[in-house]
Amino acid sequence: MVITIFIITIALSLYALYKDNSLFEKLIFHPYSVYHGKQYYRIITSGFIHGDLSHLLFNMMTYFFFAFTLADALGGLTFSIIYFGSMIVADLPTLSKQKDNYDYSALGASGAISGLLFSFVILAPTHSLYMFFIPIPIPAWIFAVFYVVYSWFADRHGQDNIGHSAHLYGAVAGMILTILFVDGALNNFIETLF
Repeated sequence: MVITIFIITIALSLYALYKDNSLFEKLIFHPYSVYHGKQYYRIITSGFIHGDLSHLLFNMMTYFFFAFTLADALGGLTFSIIYFGSMIVADLPTLSKQKDNYDYSALGASGAISGLLFSFVILAPTHSLYMFFIPIPIPAWIFAVFYVVYSWFADRHGQDNIGHSAHLYGAVAGMILTILFVDGALNNFIETLF
C-alpha cells in the first residue's frame, strides 16, 4: 500500500501538471461540488494531485521519510487507516466553511502527510527530526508543538494560499487515530516524555 500511494501520487500529479491539466478540475477538492453535488470522492482524489513540482516534492519527501517506517511498524491496514483517515478529517473543516463558496478549491496530500508525521510523533516523541530552516536536530514532540502553533496561527492570520487548517486537522487526526488503533501508543508517549 505504501509504495502504491507513493507511485500513484507522483504519477497523477506529474500527468496533471505536464500532460492533462483538465485532471485537476476532475479530482480537486471543491467543497461546493462535494456538498451540493455529492462528489465525495474529491476528498480522496485531491490528495493524489499537487499544484506544482515543489508542492509534490515537499510532500513526497516527507512521505518517503515517514511512511515506510510507519508501515513497517504498524502494518498496512493501520497505516492506511491513519493515512486516509487523516486525509478525510483534514478536509472536513474546510468543507464546512467553504461548502457554499463556488470559487474555493484545494489539492495535495498535506493533511494525510501531517497525519503520518504526527502518528510518528506519538510513537517516537523523542526521536530527532531535522527541518529545512533549522540546521540542528530537535525532538519530535518539540517539532509537533511548533508545528501546531504555527499552523493554528497561519490558519487564522495567513494570506499565503496554503491550507493550514488541513495541516492542523490532519495532524490531530493522525495522533488520535494512532492512539485508537495502536495498542499502548498513548501510554508509551506519556512514559517516554515523563
